[in-house]
Amino acid sequence: MDKKKQPFSILIDIANRSLVAAQGLPEQVEVADSWTGVAFTLGGQTMVAPMDEVAELMHVPVWTTMPGVKSWVKGVANVRGRLLPMIDMESYFGGAPGTNSKSRRVIAVECDGLFVGLIVNDIIGMQHFPVDTFVKQIPKDAEPFVEYTTGAYVHENKTWTVFSPFRLAKDRRFVNAAA
Repeated sequence: MDKKKQPFSILIDIANRSLVAAQGLPEQVEVADSWTGVAFTLGGQTMVAPMDEVAELMHVPVWTTMPGVKSWVKGVANVRGRLLPMIDMESYFGGAPGTNSKSRRVIAVECDGLFVGLIVNDIIGMQHFPVDTFVKQIPKDAEPFVEYTTGAYVHENKTWTVFSPFRLAKDRRFVNAAA
């Protein structure tokens, strides 16, 4: 008989050695459902916006001021050929106009044909919360924003208020920016 192994015999040998050396599957861990949002600070509060309501995050672009608009409308910026009205969220909610600090960021929102940039104090980043940590109760500190919130996530001893940019974009007071 021929001492050379036949190709099929070689494949069977490789398969058998692979089975012997194979590690078992990792232990199956139950994965909890989670909710994801973009966290930011506004008015001293930590908020989180639903991912599906955020079109883009960006540094504050250069804008051109516009006459005849409310004080919280900072101007309009050209973002990749699209005009983006810039809204100072601190000022919109009755606070002092935000400073031009390097930590300020823009949350771009696109809702029902409205494309708008919401200037916030800081973007913390993407956050994931177990869905069972959601509560309908809004923290007392977030009462100025209550019309635009849907609840909060209480996770790791911290409360994250859920702020809905879409609710804001559908508010007539917000859309009517003429002075």
